[in-house]
Amino acid sequence: MSTTLTLKQINKLAIPALIAGVSEPILSLTDAAIIGNMPQNATTSIAAVGIVTTFLSMLIWVLGQTRSAISSIISQYVGANNLEAVKNLPGQAIFLITALSVVIILVTFPFAESIFKLYNASGDILTYSVDYYKIRVFGFPFTLFTIAIFGTFRGLQNTYYPMLIAIIGTLVNVIFDIILVYGLLDIIPAMHIKGAAYASVIAQFTMALLSAYYLLKKTNIKLSIKLPFNPEIKRFALMILNLFVRTLALNFALYLATSFATKYGEHYIAAYTIAINLWFLGAFIIDGYASAGNILSGKLLGAKDYKNLVNLSNKLITYGSVVGLIIASIGALFYYPIGRIFTNDTAVLNAFYDIFWMVLAMQPLCALAFIFDGVFKGLGKMKYLRNLLLISTLFVFFPVIKYTDALGYKLHGIFIAFSLWIVARGIPLIIKFRKTFKPLAQNT
Repeated sequence: MSTTLTLKQINKLAIPALIAGVSEPILSLTDAAIIGNMPQNATTSIAAVGIVTTFLSMLIWVLGQTRSAISSIISQYVGANNLEAVKNLPGQAIFLITALSVVIILVTFPFAESIFKLYNASGDILTYSVDYYKIRVFGFPFTLFTIAIFGTFRGLQNTYYPMLIAIIGTLVNVIFDIILVYGLLDIIPAMHIKGAAYASVIAQFTMALLSAYYLLKKTNIKLSIKLPFNPEIKRFALMILNLFVRTLALNFALYLATSFATKYGEHYIAAYTIAINLWFLGAFIIDGYASAGNILSGKLLGAKDYKNLVNLSNKLITYGSVVGLIIASIGALFYYPIGRIFTNDTAVLNAFYDIFWMVLAMQPLCALAFIFDGVFKGLGKMKYLRNLLLISTLFVFFPVIKYTDALGYKLHGIFIAFSLWIVARGIPLIIKFRKTFKPLAQNT
């Protein structure tokens, strides 16, 4: 690595990671857009997709933290020029997390109706939610398998293959969404919301196959499970545990938001579904630079190159903020056409347009929070991330959303809570990083 990190070096990792990162929200947005334009029960269906997507995101984010943990450990060993010591770790980690995903399917599948009642779903929304989930959940192990392999590639400083896999998976999802939701002539009947679920599972299976192929073909990492466990499996498990608790707090916030939006009525939850998925899309775009921070910070820490580590953080703040502003500007430019992509329901559109500006205004703030979140994951500082998110959720998001609900702010209150939550997550990370690493950089 050169003495000073350049934009070209960062973008070489960030841009492919950005493209790969948007695959999951695009899968959900594709479902929402195609379902929202169905000739029958579109609003009810899009509401159901929003509820199920929130629950599945919780599961994926809780267990998908393997990506950050694997990436952190592998990148640190790459920086220390000792990759051979952890070559068997990814296979062991992937086996453990995929096995756990099967257990979760067995536990949640019979209780799907009870789970979505907790989100205030009832009537047709509840029925559609259960139908959609009982198909979509079978893609869960494939998603976690893919995420873990993406983490391995990131640790190896490679985001190209995850990008390629994500592009193919997204295209497969879009094609099968159109075919299975609307039907194909007299050959394939229209399956409506169930068709969208099948399309997602097919795409997730495709991505898992491609992930295994590229890992085995393009790296020296094996997927075979060999005992004894790698010594780093203990640190991996501790990272996962801390990130597990952290992600529970994150998803508690999302659960509250979805639950309140559902309580306000069908049009509100439909509008919230569109808005939150667009927020996720913006977050995952910004996450390209967070991923670069994750990958490079781990390597620089392993190499004890503190000057470049601080230099990296400064550049990421600038680049991430610019990306956040660009996202906000594009959203503002196409403010009304964006809403009409997802639905023609006037009541839903009015509710969406009323709060979409808040989603756009959050993007630069999200850039700071998500980028330093990625940096701290690369550094292996999972305990600090856990504590910070617990505090910001329990002492910022929760009281704010309860207070704004009491005032009758509805969706405005939800996104006020999200905005303050993001600030409470981001600012302490910047302060902590600078206090820890600027002195180290000055002494080397």
